[in-house]
Amino acid sequence: MATRRKAEKSAAEGLAQELGRETLANWYRIAFEGRLLEDRAGIYIKKAMGWSYHAPFAGHDGIQLALGASFRQNQDYLFPYYRDMLTSLAAGLTPEEVVLNGLSKEADVAGGGRHMSNHFAKPSVGVQNVSSCTGNHTLHAVGVARAIKYYGTDAVAFSSQGEASTSEGYCYEAYNGASRERLPVVFVIQNNKYGISVPVHQQSANTRVSDNYVGLKYLKIINVDGTDFFDSWRGMQEAIAYVKSGEGPAMVHADCVRIGSHSNSDRHEMYRDDTELEAVRQRDPMVRFRAQLLEFGGFTEADLGAIEAKAKVDVDAACARGEASPDADPTKVATFVLPDAWETAETPTPAVEEKWKLREAITETLHAEFKRNPKTFLWGQDVASKEKGGVFLVTKGMEQAFGSGRVFNAPIAEDFIVGTANGICRFDDDIRVVIEAAQFADYVWPAMEQMIEMTHEYWRTRGQFSPNVTIRLSSGGYIGGGLYHSQNVEAIFGHLPGLRIVVPSFADDAAGLLRSCIRSRGMNLFLEPKFLYNQPFAQTPRCGDDHAVPFGKARIRRAGTDATVVSWGTTVHWSLRAANKLAKEGYEVEVIDLRTIKPWDFDTVAASVKRTGKLLVAHEDHITLGWGAEVVARVAAECFEWLDAPVQRVGARDIPVGFSRILEREILPQEEDIQAAILHLLRY
Repeated sequence: MATRRKAEKSAAEGLAQELGRETLANWYRIAFEGRLLEDRAGIYIKKAMGWSYHAPFAGHDGIQLALGASFRQNQDYLFPYYRDMLTSLAAGLTPEEVVLNGLSKEADVAGGGRHMSNHFAKPSVGVQNVSSCTGNHTLHAVGVARAIKYYGTDAVAFSSQGEASTSEGYCYEAYNGASRERLPVVFVIQNNKYGISVPVHQQSANTRVSDNYVGLKYLKIINVDGTDFFDSWRGMQEAIAYVKSGEGPAMVHADCVRIGSHSNSDRHEMYRDDTELEAVRQRDPMVRFRAQLLEFGGFTEADLGAIEAKAKVDVDAACARGEASPDADPTKVATFVLPDAWETAETPTPAVEEKWKLREAITETLHAEFKRNPKTFLWGQDVASKEKGGVFLVTKGMEQAFGSGRVFNAPIAEDFIVGTANGICRFDDDIRVVIEAAQFADYVWPAMEQMIEMTHEYWRTRGQFSPNVTIRLSSGGYIGGGLYHSQNVEAIFGHLPGLRIVVPSFADDAAGLLRSCIRSRGMNLFLEPKFLYNQPFAQTPRCGDDHAVPFGKARIRRAGTDATVVSWGTTVHWSLRAANKLAKEGYEVEVIDLRTIKPWDFDTVAASVKRTGKLLVAHEDHITLGWGAEVVARVAAECFEWLDAPVQRVGARDIPVGFSRILEREILPQEEDIQAAILHLLRY
């Protein structure tokens, strides 16, 4: 033991000499300012002035300063977690910027008070705005590291987290994916032995959490003392050197202590005894660092006292400015919900004899857009397997045409597919990603957290980051697919602000809407009714590479005066067939294809209802809380005086879609169901 301590001291002395007095003085100033700000956070909480969420970093000081000081502004990418106040200070945030975040002020550089306090960020220099979902940013770091490697830059992606968050499945997906692709990302695990009140032995098979990942090929694991500034710095530099060699990712596991409670809402005295708390205080990194600077850093008490006095003055001034700064502006709350869509007018479908199927329209549009923008990428499950190109052959030929650097298979890990798409977009706003998030829409649920994450990235950062991702999903039934192969998802995702949802019913619209999705900024959900892929009745004349359909513009598929049917996807075709049959009885029914679910074209629907006085909404999804309810509610609220009959809906029964064709037919809406509902309206 004595020999080991002597070696550690010798290594620390050597590093102190190598780093130099100026660097050490700067480190001490930053670390001391961090502790002062922690104290201020507690005071603000008691005064009810803000900082209503505060997770103290004391006990993590060594690794946090080493991580932040290793980050290079405007070059690297840093994903801190909610305890990383000192990391953020060392990375370049000023004390005032920390206070502005803690008090949720308008001038908060992370997002103007839109995000939780103690979630520090400065996107303008590369310190990313990370959400409260513990550890999910590991996937974002992997995604941006993928771009770093593809474009051959010198950058490094840093992901920081606590040990408890490694219990999340997507963290393993991130470590495994980064290792498989040998990406330049450093994962930092700050192990303070507790996930709130849950001890590490109840979280992990190995209490030194990095031991769980020793089998991952190409992952270099470096274990450091997170309470020691010098050992933490050594480990970080070793990790950076390794990832820059191109060998693969690194994991720095820091043994830390948590001196305080998990957060201001936690009372650690309820699960930690005095003996443990005293042992933790004995490992206080600041006490140790101060002693090291006095012993072999070349500093005197007067030197450190002067640094401390100056830090107190600076923090006092920063707090005063932060307190006086304007609060978050409620009049701006509706800004930055969605990035700008590609501005385009609808181009007419050409009058040519050559036709294409809906599936072919998607495939050819992908090829055209990938030729147009070399910063476009595509990945997913089974999408780049020689000649196959996905379960439905939609991506056939893409890998051969554009190379495995831009089109490639992903593991069967939906969270990984979506999360890394979020990350790669951070490298360049011109990057566009198309992902097949799951082979069938029904399988996308493991990625739900990442999907939700993307819907509020733009708003949360106040427009500083836009995940420019088009998520393709084959959806719907009528194929005898049963559970996990026949469900619809638009109503569930439609509830979320911050995304667009399109559902084409014909080949030309599939091409035009996909082009709008890819060329637009933001998150777009492109739902492909799989039943229509090869149906002759969904064919249209083939369109050119400039064919466009804007978001939020419905299309009147059949004009009429007696009733209006609003639909999308496969049920558009059932509605048209029903309307054509009723025409033989003397009724003229208007059929509107919404095409875009979010935003949807209320104006076209309202104008039609005002002409016909009667409305039926028909969709394939379950009737209860289906998107049709949104259409009905708004029409009832804004067009009530023009209605001559109660608004009607037709949809799937509130039953899971069964596998047997007999059961499927009983559950999903059919042409005759829509025809009967229209006739009921007409006779009202």
